[in-house]
Amino acid sequence: MSNFFTLLLAREARLLCRRPAELANPLVFFAIVIALFPLAVGPESQLLQTLSPGLIWVAALLAVLLSLDGLFRSDFEDGSLEQCVLSPQPLPLLVLAKVLAHWLFSGLALVLLAPLLALMLGLPGRCLPVLLLSLLLGTPVLSLLGAVGAALTVGLKRGGLLLALLILPLYIPVLILGTGALQASLQGLPATGQLLWLASLAALTATLTPFAIAAGLKISLAE
Repeated sequence: MSNFFTLLLAREARLLCRRPAELANPLVFFAIVIALFPLAVGPESQLLQTLSPGLIWVAALLAVLLSLDGLFRSDFEDGSLEQCVLSPQPLPLLVLAKVLAHWLFSGLALVLLAPLLALMLGLPGRCLPVLLLSLLLGTPVLSLLGAVGAALTVGLKRGGLLLALLILPLYIPVLILGTGALQASLQGLPATGQLLWLASLAALTATLTPFAIAAGLKISLAE
């Protein structure tokens, strides 16, 4: 089973490498939002530093959401998604490999880009480990939860708005915990509690959402 999962992961990675523009869009959006924000509120360093936790996490959340609409769409359009559903292999394992490959190419790149953009906002260097760890724990949760909405809306021609309406309420706990961890670090307080909650959410979503995604795909294909 592990060899099968590795092959799936490698296949999804090859497919994603053929669509570099699709992978770059969320990262460019993330960078542009954070780069333009100081122009909107002014160059006051103390204000930017105070607002940076919320800004970074809102921009990351929207960037992940932007990348999710096409997660299953190309497979749906070329018929390979239907073959995956009919395959004797467990569908939750198939979708987990797809979401993991998507996160490795977009979510992980976003995590690595975030410290540079955070320094632009005046976030102290001592907060960067908390920033990296919170995003490393939180972005997989965003991808997995978003994949549930993407599975339910894959058959719709313009499902992006419906996807946002379905998923944004589920993103709120991650947003609160991620922002809270950064704010605590900024104030010199321990962020262990928020990070542990993010780790718990990551473990919970990794366990349960593949089954929800698989069910959502079956519903979409049955319509």
